[in-house]
Amino acid sequence: MNAMLSRVADSLYWMSRYLERADHVARQFDVHLTIVTEQAVDVARRRRRRLITCLVGEDEHAAAEASDYDLAYLLTFDEDNPSSLVNCIASARENARQVREQINSQMWEQINQMYLTVRNQSMIELWSGQPHNFYHWINQEVYRFQGITDSRITRDQGWHFIQIGRYLERASETADALNVDFRELYSSALETDAVDQQTYLDWVGLLRGCAAYEAYSKVYTANVQPRHIVEFLLLNQIFPYSVRFGISRIQSSLQFVGEETETPKSARVYRLGGRLRAMLDYAQVDEIMEGGLGSYLLNIQNQCAQIHQLVYETYIAYSVEDKLKAV
Repeated sequence: MNAMLSRVADSLYWMSRYLERADHVARQFDVHLTIVTEQAVDVARRRRRRLITCLVGEDEHAAAEASDYDLAYLLTFDEDNPSSLVNCIASARENARQVREQINSQMWEQINQMYLTVRNQSMIELWSGQPHNFYHWINQEVYRFQGITDSRITRDQGWHFIQIGRYLERASETADALNVDFRELYSSALETDAVDQQTYLDWVGLLRGCAAYEAYSKVYTANVQPRHIVEFLLLNQIFPYSVRFGISRIQSSLQFVGEETETPKSARVYRLGGRLRAMLDYAQVDEIMEGGLGSYLLNIQNQCAQIHQLVYETYIAYSVEDKLKAV
């Protein structure tokens, strides 16, 4: 892989990650707006705190924790928040601009239009209008971009770096959402694993936030149970937002890129991707729960971070000396 392709791979990878992050943030907050009107004040505040932990970080954001308006600003327009919608879409557009010659013209038009529309939106207009429509629009535009990408460009190395970025971001987000919500909600679950009335909306919100409620209901009906949620979001092999599905796609794309670039099969990025996939392929939900769900999910997030680092070291930011040693 030459220096030019390394630069292109970097831009395609981050373009995809930032758009996936924007999709996740928009969906999570849209679900929150739907649920919070039916929750008590203290329950809604705890839900806002969990969203901040998942989508921004552990830093203190007292105003956003107390107010949906301030939370909307933090997640949508705050330029000091790297994961705000404005920043995610602007970063995705900048990465796309750097590789305009490598992507389809409709991909550029789609992402550029998203950027211009969001930049022309104001917090006052958003909140006084129909905020649900705005966040739903973000989701639909990201889906449209992904559809254009998957139908208009060849399945070459560039497309696979887009897939790696998309699914690495998605797997990390799903694992993080599971971890944060279970840490607070599962302690209140009954021994029978039933969901009480006070937390039912939050469990449904977890599924909807991961675009999973309808697909989950087709497998388990509307019987919302914590173990079933873990099994579906973590281990389902055919649901596109499950961690297992995402890791499978990442490994497939890493295998393609490795073969194209003649990367040795012993490379760490190969081995780590294969090990994580095997860990999920042979996992059982009861064993995970008994062994500690939090530590299991944290291990997944750490391995996703390592895969990211190894993708960089192997294909993007490698030194000439390291590449020569691998030949």
